[in-house]
Amino acid sequence: MAGLFFEEFEVGREYRHEWSRTVTETDTILYTSLTMNPAPIHLDEHYMRTTLHGQRLVPSLYTAGLIGGMIVHDLTLGTTLGNLGYTKFDFPKPVFHGDTLRAESTILDKRESKSRTDSGIVYFEHRGINQRGEVVHIAHRAGLMLRRDAAGPSNIDALVQSAESEAGAAG
Repeated sequence: MAGLFFEEFEVGREYRHEWSRTVTETDTILYTSLTMNPAPIHLDEHYMRTTLHGQRLVPSLYTAGLIGGMIVHDLTLGTTLGNLGYTKFDFPKPVFHGDTLRAESTILDKRESKSRTDSGIVYFEHRGINQRGEVVHIAHRAGLMLRRDAAGPSNIDALVQSAESEAGAAG
Protein backbone atom coordinates (compact mmCIF):
# COMPACT_ATOMS: atom_id res chain seq x y z
CA MET A 1 0.00 0.00 0.00
CA ALA A 2 1.27 3.46 -0.87
CA GLY A 3 1.07 6.39 1.50
CA LEU A 4 -2.04 8.50 1.74
CA PHE A 5 -2.73 11.70 -0.11
CA PHE A 6 -3.73 14.83 1.81
CA GLU A 7 -7.42 14.31 0.99
CA GLU A 8 -7.38 10.76 2.39
CA PHE A 9 -6.33 11.69 5.92
CA GLU A 10 -9.25 11.73 8.38
CA VAL A 11 -8.83 13.74 11.58
CA GLY A 12 -9.13 11.42 14.58
CA ARG A 13 -8.35 8.23 12.66
CA GLU A 14 -5.95 5.86 14.39
CA TYR A 15 -3.52 3.46 12.74
CA ARG A 16 -1.81 0.45 14.24
CA HIS A 17 1.14 -0.15 11.94
CA GLU A 18 1.84 -3.77 11.07
CA TRP A 19 5.62 -3.81 11.43
CA SER A 20 7.45 -4.47 14.67
CA ARG A 21 11.12 -4.91 15.49
CA THR A 22 13.16 -6.32 18.34
CA VAL A 23 16.00 -3.94 19.17
CA THR A 24 19.44 -5.55 19.48
CA GLU A 25 22.85 -4.67 20.83
CA THR A 26 24.07 -4.53 17.23
CA ASP A 27 21.54 -1.77 16.52
CA THR A 28 23.01 0.28 19.35
CA ILE A 29 26.61 -0.31 18.28
CA LEU A 30 25.88 0.64 14.66
CA TYR A 31 23.82 3.69 15.62
CA THR A 32 26.30 5.03 18.19
CA SER A 33 29.17 4.52 15.73
CA LEU A 34 27.38 6.28 12.87
CA THR A 35 26.33 9.21 15.05
CA MET A 36 29.64 9.47 16.95
CA ASN A 37 27.92 9.04 20.32
CA PRO A 38 30.22 7.09 22.69
CA ALA A 39 28.11 7.73 25.81
CA PRO A 40 28.55 4.99 28.45
CA ILE A 41 24.78 4.97 29.01
CA HIS A 42 24.54 3.11 25.67
CA LEU A 43 27.80 1.14 25.55
CA ASP A 44 29.19 0.38 29.03
CA GLU A 45 27.33 -2.55 30.62
CA HIS A 46 29.45 -2.54 33.80
CA TYR A 47 28.87 1.17 34.41
CA MET A 48 25.14 0.91 33.70
CA ARG A 49 24.68 -1.88 36.26
CA THR A 50 25.40 0.77 38.92
CA THR A 51 22.79 3.25 37.64
CA LEU A 52 19.04 3.74 37.91
CA HIS A 53 18.21 1.43 34.99
CA GLY A 54 20.72 -1.33 35.75
CA GLN A 55 21.45 -1.94 32.07
CA ARG A 56 22.36 -0.11 28.88
CA LEU A 57 19.75 2.07 27.21
CA VAL A 58 18.97 2.06 23.51
CA PRO A 59 19.64 5.59 22.16
CA SER A 60 16.41 7.59 22.20
CA LEU A 61 16.97 9.04 18.74
CA TYR A 62 17.40 5.51 17.37
CA THR A 63 14.03 4.67 18.92
CA ALA A 64 12.47 7.76 17.32
CA GLY A 65 13.98 6.90 13.94
CA LEU A 66 12.75 3.33 14.12
CA ILE A 67 9.21 4.37 15.03
CA GLY A 68 9.32 7.06 12.34
CA GLY A 69 10.30 4.44 9.78
CA MET A 70 7.54 2.04 10.80
CA ILE A 71 4.83 4.56 9.87
CA VAL A 72 6.07 5.35 6.37
CA HIS A 73 4.55 2.44 4.45
CA ASP A 74 1.02 3.06 5.72
CA LEU A 75 0.95 6.85 5.78
CA THR A 76 3.58 8.70 3.75
CA LEU A 77 5.33 6.43 1.21
CA GLY A 78 5.49 8.38 -2.04
CA THR A 79 3.07 11.07 -0.86
CA THR A 80 5.08 13.24 1.51
CA LEU A 81 6.89 16.37 0.38
CA GLY A 82 8.66 16.89 3.68
CA ASN A 83 8.63 16.91 7.44
CA LEU A 84 7.81 20.39 8.73
CA GLY A 85 8.78 19.95 12.36
CA TYR A 86 7.94 18.54 15.75
CA THR A 87 6.00 20.10 18.62
CA LYS A 88 6.37 17.12 20.97
CA PHE A 89 9.20 14.60 21.15
CA ASP A 90 9.02 12.60 24.39
CA PHE A 91 10.44 9.34 25.73
CA PRO A 92 8.29 8.36 28.74
CA LYS A 93 9.91 4.92 29.22
CA PRO A 94 13.40 3.62 28.39
CA VAL A 95 14.09 1.06 25.66
CA PHE A 96 16.45 -1.84 26.35
CA HIS A 97 18.10 -4.45 24.14
CA GLY A 98 15.57 -7.21 23.52
CA ASP A 99 12.53 -4.90 23.58
CA THR A 100 10.17 -5.36 20.65
CA LEU A 101 8.70 -2.10 19.40
CA ARG A 102 5.66 -1.33 17.28
CA ALA A 103 4.08 1.93 16.16
CA GLU A 104 0.67 3.56 16.28
CA SER A 105 -0.41 6.88 14.78
CA THR A 106 -3.32 9.28 15.16
CA ILE A 107 -4.24 12.04 12.72
CA LEU A 108 -4.56 15.11 14.96
CA ASP A 109 -5.53 17.74 12.39
CA LYS A 110 -5.03 18.85 8.81
CA ARG A 111 -5.29 22.05 6.83
CA GLU A 112 -4.78 23.41 3.35
CA SER A 113 -1.36 24.86 2.60
CA LYS A 114 -1.37 28.66 2.45
CA SER A 115 1.48 28.81 -0.05
CA ARG A 116 1.19 25.62 -2.15
CA THR A 117 -1.66 24.33 -4.28
CA ASP A 118 -0.16 20.84 -4.64
CA SER A 119 -0.23 19.91 -0.96
CA GLY A 120 -1.69 20.29 2.50
CA ILE A 121 -0.39 19.98 6.04
CA VAL A 122 -1.24 16.98 8.20
CA TYR A 123 -0.58 16.91 11.95
CA PHE A 124 0.35 13.47 13.27
CA GLU A 125 0.89 11.83 16.63
CA HIS A 126 3.19 8.79 16.42
CA ARG A 127 3.63 6.45 19.37
CA GLY A 128 6.25 3.77 19.95
CA ILE A 129 5.03 0.90 22.12
CA ASN A 130 7.03 -1.97 23.61
CA GLN A 131 6.05 -5.61 24.08
CA ARG A 132 4.57 -4.79 27.51
CA GLY A 133 2.22 -2.21 26.00
CA GLU A 134 4.20 0.70 27.47
CA VAL A 135 4.53 3.88 25.42
CA VAL A 136 8.25 4.53 24.94
CA HIS A 137 8.06 7.41 22.45
CA ILE A 138 5.52 10.07 21.52
CA ALA A 139 6.04 12.50 18.65
CA HIS A 140 3.73 15.22 17.37
CA ARG A 141 4.75 16.43 13.94
CA ALA A 142 3.53 18.24 10.86
CA GLY A 143 4.02 16.80 7.40
CA LEU A 144 3.57 18.41 4.00
CA MET A 145 1.44 15.89 2.10
CA LEU A 146 0.82 15.73 -1.63
CA ARG A 147 -2.71 16.30 -2.94
CA ARG A 148 -4.05 13.53 -5.17
CA ASP A 149 -4.76 15.86 -8.09
CA ALA A 150 -1.14 17.11 -8.03
CA ALA A 151 0.33 13.62 -8.40
CA GLY A 152 0.56 11.83 -11.70
CA PRO A 153 -0.30 8.14 -11.24
CA SER A 154 2.89 7.02 -12.92
CA ASN A 155 4.98 9.14 -10.55
CA ILE A 156 3.44 7.64 -7.40
CA ASP A 157 3.44 4.11 -8.81
CA ALA A 158 7.13 4.46 -9.71
CA LEU A 159 8.02 5.76 -6.24
CA VAL A 160 6.14 2.96 -4.50
CA GLN A 161 7.56 0.30 -6.80
CA SER A 162 11.09 1.64 -6.26
CA ALA A 163 10.69 1.70 -2.46
CA GLU A 164 9.20 -1.80 -2.39
CA SER A 165 12.00 -3.11 -4.62
CA GLU A 166 14.63 -1.63 -2.32
CA ALA A 167 12.88 -3.04 0.76
CA GLY A 168 12.71 -6.48 -0.86
CA ALA A 169 16.38 -6.37 -1.86
CA ALA A 170 17.39 -5.39 1.68
CA GLY A 171 15.31 -8.17 3.28
